[in-house]
Amino acid sequence: MMKRVLDVACATLALLLLGVPMLVVAGLVRWKLGGPVLFRQKRAGLHGKTFEVIKFRTMTDARDARGQLLSDEERITEFGWFLRRTSLDELPELWCVLKGDMSIVGPRPLLLAYLPLYSAEQARRHDVRPGITGWAQVNGRNSLSWQQKFSLDVWYVDHASVWLDLRIMWLTVGTVLRRKDISAEGEVSATVFNGSN
Repeated sequence: MMKRVLDVACATLALLLLGVPMLVVAGLVRWKLGGPVLFRQKRAGLHGKTFEVIKFRTMTDARDARGQLLSDEERITEFGWFLRRTSLDELPELWCVLKGDMSIVGPRPLLLAYLPLYSAEQARRHDVRPGITGWAQVNGRNSLSWQQKFSLDVWYVDHASVWLDLRIMWLTVGTVLRRKDISAEGEVSATVFNGSN
């Protein structure tokens, strides 16, 4: 209950403080990348339940001669990289927190396609709500292997507390300011998870 109260309080305060900057970012996304301004995707949440994550777009809809979307590397722009480096693209997820689909702190919400690929231990990451930031994010983010990320996620599940959440929020500020570990080497974000074996 205390965690949910903290989530609602932090998300509400952040939206009040960042409302105008978010409108500015939305306008820039519309101008530089076109519509829609928001990127929406189904992700796995608490107990593996499906929800829709919302972020600011960071890539164009550029397609090849056959109408197929180009690779992520070809569609992300300098402005898109700026949004990712500063984590501004994550700000709309505050609405997901207010809705109860996400928490401020928790394992990052991942693709639905990954659900059948987890081991029983890795699947425990879904015993808590997914978060905007998390223990793995302040301990290496996308420079970590999937196994390392999942180990950190499960450690968080076993040790979750309001005090740990406050510590992770504080560490997140430094991680964002240093703009470290935003993407895996040679990738736009993270590598694809193909299972543990």
